[in-house]
Amino acid sequence: MNVFDPKSALLAKHAQHVVLVHFPIALFAMSFVFDVLAVWRRKAALATAAFYNLAVAAITSVPTVATGLLAWQWQLAGARLKGVLRLHLIFAVTSTALIWILLGMRRQDRKRSAQSPGLPYFVLGLITLVTIALTGHLGGFLSGVNVAGD
Repeated sequence: MNVFDPKSALLAKHAQHVVLVHFPIALFAMSFVFDVLAVWRRKAALATAAFYNLAVAAITSVPTVATGLLAWQWQLAGARLKGVLRLHLIFAVTSTALIWILLGMRRQDRKRSAQSPGLPYFVLGLITLVTIALTGHLGGFLSGVNVAGD
């Protein structure tokens, strides 16, 4: 495969997941940073930016997980999950669920006209950040093993 050929790079059996995965990670991280800054600086605009980043992170997490499942099916023909791959899937699904839970919490805050989230949101947000970091670390390990095996 020529990595400089857009057709072969974009149509590789796992390329879509590798491209999509960065969106929910970055969007969630920035959402959390914006929320912290919104509370610290007491700026409603930052809270709004945080909410929309979180919403898009949640939305993009679904196709990211879906393309990860497709990559597993295409590359490993649906072989039994074990080891790092199983951990990666568990952390990915957990991360996605946590992002959606946090979005639900933020929607409730907005219905109550509360611009900044409370302590439970920030605690769960930190747990989510750690879960996402572990998911990415395991995914990076899988990508490194895959590239070395080619």
